[in-house]
Amino acid sequence: MRTNNETGKKYALFIGAYLLVKTILNMIIGGEFVFAELLLAVIMSIALYTGIKYVNTTVAVIMMIIVIVNFDDNIINLPGSFIYLIEAAIDTGCAAALLFQSDLKEHFTNNLDIN
Repeated sequence: MRTNNETGKKYALFIGAYLLVKTILNMIIGGEFVFAELLLAVIMSIALYTGIKYVNTTVAVIMMIIVIVNFDDNIINLPGSFIYLIEAAIDTGCAAALLFQSDLKEHFTNNLDIN
């Protein structure tokens, strides 16, 4: 896939890999396989690779929705959920990078060409 910024593409690939690893580790820790979560992580990782406009915003919003939905459970179940609070902090950092980091923003300037 074409990119307008190689550094931004590398960052996007790193965030995509993080999403996959995080999902797999959460399944291992939780003791259950959730196909929908794995599928979402795969789709978001592939989308990040493409560099298509607004994918960064979409993925950042999805990441933050997941953080917000799970936040009160993570606070209530402390200290056992401490690792999930760390995960939430990393997710927030990744979402912020997707929205505000200049190399990443430049990577997401491709148009969706269906021809």
